[in-house]
Amino acid sequence: LLSVGIFTSFVMASASIDKDMRTKIDTVCTTAEAFVKLYYDHVDKKRQHMSRLYMDTGLLVWNGNGAKGKDEIQKYFHELPRSEHTITTLDAQPIVDDAVSSQLTFVMQVSGTVRFQENPTKPFQQTFMITAQGDKWKIVSDCFRLQDGIF
Repeated sequence: LLSVGIFTSFVMASASIDKDMRTKIDTVCTTAEAFVKLYYDHVDKKRQHMSRLYMDTGLLVWNGNGAKGKDEIQKYFHELPRSEHTITTLDAQPIVDDAVSSQLTFVMQVSGTVRFQENPTKPFQQTFMITAQGDKWKIVSDCFRLQDGIF
């Protein structure tokens, strides 16, 4: 009986999402899937073009090291060892209009494994903020973390 109540509440809440928000959610989900494929293909195989994915003022934090602006970000990626990423999870959520002046923007959380050169495979988490800039999607903020064990 409790399960039915939770399900009913979910359906009612889901029904209350307006059509515009539903459209944004659909756009974000479709865009996130395509963007993840593009991003990790670039990181692993076309690193010389990484700056194209970032806003001019984009911010990258890579395992505690930072780069600001797409030129510095490009330089940072150039210095990383060769990589091979495998994505296991993806979650993307639109940011409410009031917070981003009605600019279509979303947050994306990605996890998976990465192997740098001949080193062992390690799990990672990566969080992006992505916004529409003209007819392109650009990274505003990118935070990558290797998930080293703590125990």
